[in-house]
Amino acid sequence: MRPPPFPKPAHPEEALVLQRALAGKVRLVGSLEGVRRIAALDASHKQGRPLVAVALLYDLEKGPLHVATAFLPEEALFPYVPGLLSFREAPAYLEALAALPEAPEALLVDGQGVAHPRGLGIASHLGVHLDLPSVGVAKRLLYGRPEAPLPEEKGAAVRLLAPDGRPLGYVYRSRTGVKPLYVSPGHRVGLEEALRFVRRLPTRFRLPEPLRLAHLEAGRALKALD
Repeated sequence: MRPPPFPKPAHPEEALVLQRALAGKVRLVGSLEGVRRIAALDASHKQGRPLVAVALLYDLEKGPLHVATAFLPEEALFPYVPGLLSFREAPAYLEALAALPEAPEALLVDGQGVAHPRGLGIASHLGVHLDLPSVGVAKRLLYGRPEAPLPEEKGAAVRLLAPDGRPLGYVYRSRTGVKPLYVSPGHRVGLEEALRFVRRLPTRFRLPEPLRLAHLEAGRALKALD
């Protein structure tokens, strides 16, 4: 797939303006029922090395099909600013996606969707930019609070709420006793539909299998640069 050009803000203030404008385009309506081929996205970076982004094309019936990796030189990266991480990672993700042999039907991203202070985490940013359904699955809480304590058993979920009480997604336990994940819709997916989709993904460990495999590939690619 050949994505549209990605805007490159000159400084964080310009990125904030663009981020707020893009957040207004996010649509939290849609279902992923019937979707089979997704791109699982993960990135790794170490100081002094390029940023590594992986797009893993995954068929929900057949398993992994293809892996594409992109490298973005450190000097080309947008500055690290909390809340603006998508401007740093998205260009590399778009290169990796462009290298896939076919376009995915949806994106599964290691990161936030709308569970973000300005409503535009990396999953939302990529979803809006590519006009694709997207879901964010993050390993750490960035924004919001759980509505209630999360039970320990596999499949448990409680809503993740913004400070004003708006639902942003779910705190989700993928396996009994493991640390929770934070699931939030990115674009063209409803809140409940995003959780329903993640729940039906194969999950052998903490991360859904497509994301786990993408994470492993990103780690291997980064290590190979040493």
